Parts: sequence; C-alpha cells; structure tokens
Amino acid sequence: MKHSFQALSPARFLSRAAAVYGDRVAVVDGRDRFTYADLYRRARQLAGALIGLDLRPGDRVAVLSANRHEVLEAHYGVPFADGVLVTVNSRLGAAEIAHILRHSGAGILICSPSLGQLAEKAAAESRRDITVVHIGDEYERLLEQATLYEAVVSDELAAVAVNYTSGTTGAPKGVIYSHRGAYLQALAMAFHAGLTADSTYLWTLPMFHCNGWCFTWAVTAAAGTHVCLETVGKDAVWSEIEAHDVTHLCAAPTVLSMIAPGDEDPDHGHGRSIWVGVGGAPPAPAVLARARARGLRVTHLYGMTETYGPVVINEWQSRWDELPEEQRDRLAARQGVGNIVSEPVRVVNEAGIDIPADAVTLGEIALRGNNITPGYLNDSAATESAVPDGWLRTGDLAVRHPDGYIEIRDRAKDVIISGGENLTSVEIEQALLAHPAVAEAAVVARPDEQWGERPVAFIEPVGQTPVTADELRTHLLERIARFKVPDAFEFGRLPRTATGKVQKFALKQRLHAPHGGRPA
Repeated sequence: MKHSFQALSPARFLSRAAAVYGDRVAVVDGRDRFTYADLYRRARQLAGALIGLDLRPGDRVAVLSANRHEVLEAHYGVPFADGVLVTVNSRLGAAEIAHILRHSGAGILICSPSLGQLAEKAAAESRRDITVVHIGDEYERLLEQATLYEAVVSDELAAVAVNYTSGTTGAPKGVIYSHRGAYLQALAMAFHAGLTADSTYLWTLPMFHCNGWCFTWAVTAAAGTHVCLETVGKDAVWSEIEAHDVTHLCAAPTVLSMIAPGDEDPDHGHGRSIWVGVGGAPPAPAVLARARARGLRVTHLYGMTETYGPVVINEWQSRWDELPEEQRDRLAARQGVGNIVSEPVRVVNEAGIDIPADAVTLGEIALRGNNITPGYLNDSAATESAVPDGWLRTGDLAVRHPDGYIEIRDRAKDVIISGGENLTSVEIEQALLAHPAVAEAAVVARPDEQWGERPVAFIEPVGQTPVTADELRTHLLERIARFKVPDAFEFGRLPRTATGKVQKFALKQRLHAPHGGRPA
C-alpha cells in the first residue's frame, strides 16, 4: 500500500470549502459579497499574479491593510503561490514598517487605498526593491490578467507566515508560523468556538494580529461567513451584528468594554447569543456581567504571537452553570487549560519545576506543542533564550487551581514589590474595574524611598461619568488589603498598542518624565 501522507496547510481549507460549499457566501465586505467559489478563484488568481511579479518559493509577501476581503484572499493566495505571508500592523509608522519589510525580506507589498502613501514611504525607507501593489483598480487588473495557480505544499514544516511582535520591550521579532502549526491551530479555534457552516464571524480582531488568531483559516475550515469590518466602534459592531446575524467574534478586552459599556442599560443584544473570544488582559468579572446582559457569551483565551494566538482556553464546564453569577464570573475570568492541539500547560518556578496546584503559589507559564513557533526569523539567540529546555517561557506569572485551570496574576516585569510584598497589578486592576465608572484600568509601579515601589493607578473612565480618587480608594478598601491600594490615581485615555493592549511601559515613562503627571 502506498504511503498516503499529505502535507498539512491551512490554505487547503479553501479548496475544500469551494468544492463542498461553493455557492455559499464566504465573505461580506460592505456591499461586496463573495461565495466560496469566488474566493477560491480570486485566491488562485492572486497566486498567479504574484508569480507573474517574479515571486519565488519561500519569498515574502507583505500586506498592509485593515480588515478587508483582499487580506483574506492573501491568506490563501500567498501560500497558493508557495510564498510566505507577512501581515503588517496597519497602525505602525513608516520607519517601523520599513524595519519589518527589511527584516522579513519582503519583495512585494500589497496595501489598501487609505495606506498607499504610508506603504510607498515605508518601501522607500526599507532600502529594498519592493513592488507596491495598491488595492483597487491596480489589484483587480492584476487578478484579471493572471493565470489561475495553486501550489501543492510539500513541506508542512515550512513557513506559511511571519508575524511580528508588538515590540513593547525592544525591536519587534519575526515569529515564524509553519503550515502544520497554522493548520492545527485553525482547527483548534474552529473546534473551541463551535464554528459551523451556519456561523457568521465578525472581524473585529485585526487580521494582521497573529493572522487573526488563525480565524482567517478557521472560519473557512468550517465554511462559515467572514464579515469584514475596517473600523471598530460600538455602533459599527452592533450594526454588523444585527445586519448579518453574527454568531461569533473575537476582541481585545478594550473592544469588549466598548460594546458592553457600564454607563447605560443594554440597548443591543436582546435575544441573541454570540460567542466572543477575548484575549489580552484577564476580563474583570464586572465586564463579563455587562457582556452577558447583552447576549455575549465570553470565553477567555490566552496566547501570544509565538503561539499562533490562543494556546490556552477557559473551557467552560456545564456543571458551573448552576453556580451563582458572581462565582461563574470569577471562573470565566481565568485563563484555563491548553487548547485541543497543545501540550498541557505548565506553570513552573525559576528552576523549571512545576508549582503546586494550590491557587496561591506563583510561577511562570511554560508552553510546548504544535502551535508554538519553530523560532524567530534570523534570530537563533532569541529562540534559544525563549525556549531554554524545550518549553517556551511566556513571561506571564500565574497560579494553578486545584482543578488544573491556570489564572494569570501578572507579567513578570509588572509585579510590584512593595516593602518586601509582591503586589500583582491584575488583582488591583480587576478590583478597580468592578466600579461602574471605570472602563479600563492599568496599575504600574512607581519608585518609593521607603517601600521600594508603590502602585499607581491609571484610569480610563466610562464616557463622561465622573469619578474621584477618593471614591476609588473607598471602593478598593472594600475589596483588597489597604497596602495594595494605589498611592495615586491619574485619569484619562490609556496608551495602547495597535492590538488594544495597554502600554504599561509608556505609563511608567510618564511617571518618570521631568514634567510627568502628578496623579491625584
């Protein structure tokens, strides 16, 4: 019997969806509608066009765009051409984009109309010979003139994509995604989200971020419908949900807070049940309660660029449905267990030994599995440092509960050591978020002559809802120990990365600036 092995590739999900569900709507993008047969044809046209632009096997193709159907097409057209996809954060500046183009070795850059000038400038600053393809008439002409092409992947361990980290602690690193890893991670996301051919997925999460946590491929694997959304706002999100009967979406905590605010009664979501995957900072129980009131069933996910997106999922157990709401919300705010294609998650001490599952002892999360990057592009030293013993160290500190579920308490670099006591910013932030006037909160350390460090809280209020430092102190004293209450509070919008994460390093810099803020 001949060996029946076939290399895995997430691009093959489109081939199958077109064969089985060719007449179903695959993509909704404003007034544009594409069936799976349309998407398959356009992806193969893009592959032919890229080869016509002298793309060779393993060459990089960068895409600079917000969520549009052309970005989805690139997730299939680039691997169909045997190329490697580099989705670029559309909120970066020209110098940052130029660095990514230079480091990745991209020779082609596809850009949306609104980012055309930025793309041209970044290409010039990269000092590389880059062909810039503008989405619109130029892009469509290339597709119309191209020969259909679809390469057969022979090496599933080869790169399908390179994703760049946010660079909050230094220059962004290029994280390699293999065909095999992306294929398996996409299946895990489809499985855990419960995607089917009747699902409609709203793109509130940027497709450039970890390839949309691999939902760019997962939704297609299930033959669901992608609904593209370029600009995320509360009214825009709810408009798309109601217009297209959206069943699934993913978001950063800031987006969840936006669409489930605490300053008004629920005015959307009545009678709906929408699965929402939330990554980033742990959602506060108060935010989860507001989301539930709007028909949003939140599942907390945990991951990083190095893990193809969510590697840990708070897998809900039906026996928890009988618990009081407050207890359910506390359970829902945990990070959970490894997803279905990952190795069991470990929490280890500095010696690499597993900590006890007592919900108290802190350790660092360590990960291994098919959905862990094979390495950083052109940076073997960083790869070896991140994976000292075959397990990827994430830099996140967590406890393990007796039931095996993990719960993040802080980033290792964000722990506040005050008078010899370790204060976790997450605990203080969640207590702050329980206040109805607090939309977002970030707690960082400020040097203190007496205590070494003391916490300072930065607060983003809900709308125009007034709240004072004294009110928040009183609120916190009912929930946490007095020594954990921040010494000072500052109010205003929080600085964020393009993926919605709060930039705590920027807040720390603000505290150290000569003209720096003097919190209340």
